[in-house]
Amino acid sequence: MQDTKERVALTSIVASGGLTIAKAIVGLFSGSLALLSEAAHSALDFVATVMTWYAVRISGKPADEEHQYGHGKVESVTALIATGLLFVLSAVVIWEAIQRLAGAAGHPVEATIWAFGVTIVSIVVDFLRARLLYKTAKETTSHALEADALHFDSDMWSSTAVLAGLAGVALGYPWADSAAALIVAVIILIAGWRLGRRTVETLTDTAPAGAAARISEIASRVPGVVAIDRVRARSVGPALFVDLVVAVSRTLPLDRVTEIKSALTRAIRAELPEAEVDVATEPRAPSDETVLERVMVIARNRALAVHHVTVHAIKGRLAISLDLEVDGKLSLAAAHDVADGLEAALAEELGSEVEIETHIEPLQMWGLAGRDAPSERVAAVRNALTAIAANIAFVGQIHDVRVRETAEGEIVNFHCRVDPMLTVQDAHEKVDDVERALRRQFPTIKRVIGHAEPLP
Repeated sequence: MQDTKERVALTSIVASGGLTIAKAIVGLFSGSLALLSEAAHSALDFVATVMTWYAVRISGKPADEEHQYGHGKVESVTALIATGLLFVLSAVVIWEAIQRLAGAAGHPVEATIWAFGVTIVSIVVDFLRARLLYKTAKETTSHALEADALHFDSDMWSSTAVLAGLAGVALGYPWADSAAALIVAVIILIAGWRLGRRTVETLTDTAPAGAAARISEIASRVPGVVAIDRVRARSVGPALFVDLVVAVSRTLPLDRVTEIKSALTRAIRAELPEAEVDVATEPRAPSDETVLERVMVIARNRALAVHHVTVHAIKGRLAISLDLEVDGKLSLAAAHDVADGLEAALAEELGSEVEIETHIEPLQMWGLAGRDAPSERVAAVRNALTAIAANIAFVGQIHDVRVRETAEGEIVNFHCRVDPMLTVQDAHEKVDDVERALRRQFPTIKRVIGHAEPLP
């Protein structure tokens, strides 16, 4: 892509240089102000195409420490310089044309066959170059090549005006050449205005038309996005830099939020390949967020483990009870302070009239070094579990029994089969009964974890 831009820019230099020389020679010999104006216009185009070629080479460099957004704006700076040159040329041509129309002496104009020939060739070359440059500029999103295309396009129409002026001189209207020069100047001014406006918009970070609305529409289709808070877009050379802030549910874990951000980037770049997307997320409480979700979010934000959260509505008043796990080595006073802080945060979120009850229990053991118990011990525990399950309805088939010895005591894990028609609550209570009975029988067991599976 970069090689294509440089090759097209280089051929434009050759075309501009050749047209400038031909127009200048024929204009001097014929005395045509319109043709000389066109030669000057082409000379500026030559300078502009050289700057375009240089800008295209520089703009293709990757971002570095000094230019962290790349070098794309070099093209815009080049286009701005070219715009200034166009306005200067227009002023000179308009002044000279008015002087000639007012009767000031000037070089007599000769409508020679060479003047007609050079002008016609110029129109054809300008047309072909403009079409190629517009096509390449669109494919590469190059402002510099677009500016170059605009130069050749304006050259084509101004050369057409010159051709009309030469025809007027040939028919005996000497003022036609100066009138054509004025038309050329106006065309140059219009081209300069169009180019300058787009260049200034780029340099002042004007948002590309419709970009923000399109990005918002794309982002709104990505699952997990609650709202679009802000969209900023600006063009720097061929790149479109996008700053996007979206709201996501505050109940989501960080890995899910990261997935949403990646999905947003992929979705935007799928439709806008030139986009460089930076996504930020804001946590938001969705309108359908439940009280349970709000309680879990607050506990998570305070790095606290809670479970068995129960929410009741009692005579129109909200009542919440929960189990709070804290380090078992904390003093009761310190643990109570933790519970008070959680209850205060819940009251601030849900309202001071909410009734909150917290049951404090020791945090489950983690990171304990241990070893598998001897096979005799595992067999004794398995037999005890089987005997206990035989006396508890709907529970049986004890299997996958594991016993680990730690400094805090033994930890037992087991699986059992439970009637599949039981509710989760009922199944949990049945397994709890097995766990409590085992601990009563073996006081050295610190913790029992039972896993219920449905009977086949």
